[in-house]
Amino acid sequence: MHIKSNEISTGILKAIGTLLGVSLLLYFLWLIQTVLVYIVIAAVLSLIARPIIKFLRIKLKFPNLLAVIVAISLFSGMIIGLVSLFIPLITQQGRNLSLLNFENLKNDYADIADQVSNHFLNTKFNLLQQFESIDLLSGVKEIPTLLNSVVGTVGSLSIGLFSVLFIAFFLMKDSGLMHNGIITVVSQKNEKRIEKSMNTIKDLLSRYFIGLVFQITILFIIYATTLAIFGVENAIVIAFLCALLNLIPYIGPLIGGVLMLFLTMTSNIGQDFKAVILPTTMYVLMGYVIAQLVDNFFSQPYIFSKSVKSHPLEIFLIIIIGGLLFGVIGMVIAVPSYTAIKVVLKEFFAENKIVKQLTKDL
Repeated sequence: MHIKSNEISTGILKAIGTLLGVSLLLYFLWLIQTVLVYIVIAAVLSLIARPIIKFLRIKLKFPNLLAVIVAISLFSGMIIGLVSLFIPLITQQGRNLSLLNFENLKNDYADIADQVSNHFLNTKFNLLQQFESIDLLSGVKEIPTLLNSVVGTVGSLSIGLFSVLFIAFFLMKDSGLMHNGIITVVSQKNEKRIEKSMNTIKDLLSRYFIGLVFQITILFIIYATTLAIFGVENAIVIAFLCALLNLIPYIGPLIGGVLMLFLTMTSNIGQDFKAVILPTTMYVLMGYVIAQLVDNFFSQPYIFSKSVKSHPLEIFLIIIIGGLLFGVIGMVIAVPSYTAIKVVLKEFFAENKIVKQLTKDL
């Protein structure tokens, strides 16, 4: 009896120790969550750059270090180009939303709301009163303060960007760095299986992220062309923002559509609503719908079938589940996470009927 009591006590102490250790580990990971985000972003960049580095090394016979430097330079150039596009837009909006121009903004807002209300007056629904009841302008007064705080975070963002590029450089240069780190924590008998799974995951996710780049590019071209045709200001920046929002499944396109229509209307403030604002907005809406049809029936099916090799319905359910469990972030990471899990399951449980059915195309 005494021996059993000691065994029970030892088991309880081990369980408490395990829970304490897990709790401390989770707390530590929570403290360094920023670093983990940097590592994840850098890993995604390295996966996107993987085919580029392979091409430079194999086809053009570049040394590994030079190929990595070229890839990092391409990413840096793209980032600098994007920032150079956004700076004029931010500066312009900062001037428009400053307190000195608040009266002008208020008058423009009242003017467009009045035109909308007059246009739909025959519906006996006074939109001007509805807008005024929402009191949107009360929040606008606080925007200059918000802009000042945003300027204060530029330094932190610069450090974050440098950290991501620095980590990505070494992940690209030493492609086996993360690979070897994972191999060291698994048992020796599973090393070959884990290594095979990781190589497959790298290939699939590389194609997936490159596919997303093409998806965003196609949407960006259609959006930018539509906005430019109808003379919307800052068409390039707006198109890029709306295309980037499509990375958030299902919710992103809705937000992007509302943003594009709103900016289209505000870019024509002062014009006649019925003759200019409404027709322009409707034409832009048609262009946006066409872009979404192209994305839904061409881009996305092609990306999923050729990269992660999953059925569209399967992807839909996984994204919904990811959103329910982890919100927007869960929706974004659902597909790559599910792809990695499928590869591991196929390697270790290939004979299971469910696994065999889910991974038959891998």
